[in-house]
Amino acid sequence: MTNRPVIGIIGAGKVGTALARLFVASGHQVLIAGSPRQTALDLLVGVVAPGAVVATPHELAARADVIIVSVPFGKAASVPWHEFDGRIVVDAMNYWPPVDGNIAEVDDDPRSTSELNAARNPRARVVKSFNHLGYHEMEDDSLPPGAPLRRALAVVGDDDEARAVIARLIDAIGFDAVDGGPLANGRALEPGHPAFGRELSATELIGLLAPAAHLAA
Repeated sequence: MTNRPVIGIIGAGKVGTALARLFVASGHQVLIAGSPRQTALDLLVGVVAPGAVVATPHELAARADVIIVSVPFGKAASVPWHEFDGRIVVDAMNYWPPVDGNIAEVDDDPRSTSELNAARNPRARVVKSFNHLGYHEMEDDSLPPGAPLRRALAVVGDDDEARAVIARLIDAIGFDAVDGGPLANGRALEPGHPAFGRELSATELIGLLAPAAHLAA
């Protein structure tokens, strides 16, 4: 993989387009796929994420080195997970019962939501990141390396190399990367848990993730 991997984003909503702008600004080639019902996707992306290239999910799966999934959680099954063999896939989704409704198979499963999504294709290299801050904060809080108020973002996953790749991308778009360990620790990044939605330094975020393993128990 090159120093600037091709970024594919599935989901052209507010999170997906905010990430697209950040990655384009950091010099990455960005592909973005949206809903097939969104016939004006080319126009939308040209306005809100200039420089990103519209692609189908299948084109994106074939061309992107890193795939970020930012569709609503309830639409996760519509994503072509079976095409992600060997790809680094970032689960940037959040399960929101007020929006998604209560999904019994999620509520009753002790695994983190990212572990559930990883099970859709065990050959994909799934990590969790970019989900625990708001889309409006992604650009507002982005700062250069060494800035004293630089905010931290975590990445968790069972593939060490995949975590390292995403950590470099986190730094490239203006945040301090925190390696949160295995995918099960993603529970701490989900809504209602310690790190979600909080503006934290790397030291503070590490402190919240250190005991995260018990959250999956």
